Amino acid sequence: MRSPQYSRSSRHDEPQVRFKMSITKGDRVRVIRGEDAGSEGTVLKVLPKVNRVVVEGINMVTKHKRASADVEGGIIKFPASIHASNVMLLDPKSGEPTRVRRQKDKDGTVERISRKSGQPIPRNR
Repeated sequence: MRSPQYSRSSRHDEPQVRFKMSITKGDRVRVIRGEDAGSEGTVLKVLPKVNRVVVEGINMVTKHKRASADVEGGIIKFPASIHASNVMLLDPKSGEPTRVRRQKDKDGTVERISRKSGQPIPRNR
């Protein structure tokens, strides 16, 4: 048996960290960094464990699919995830990128507020 100080650590042993994200599925965002900077799209998927989002039409990658008995082969294009820090929510009033603050209502629900206009950003469920 090895001493604990010499044992190998694994990233799977550490507790999973979920990032607090102000972006949810269905939000309109603009890419602010990277190859697709300046383009806008709708968030298809949010990955809070790795702090990434999948945006429609952004960071498209190609995959070559081999044909099998039930599926025909070919080249498939699909959006890959990008880091959440590279996108910004769009202000509902002006349509410009904005930072977001959280505010609790009297009934205890958390609402997202645009820093630019002060307008609430609706959650798309």
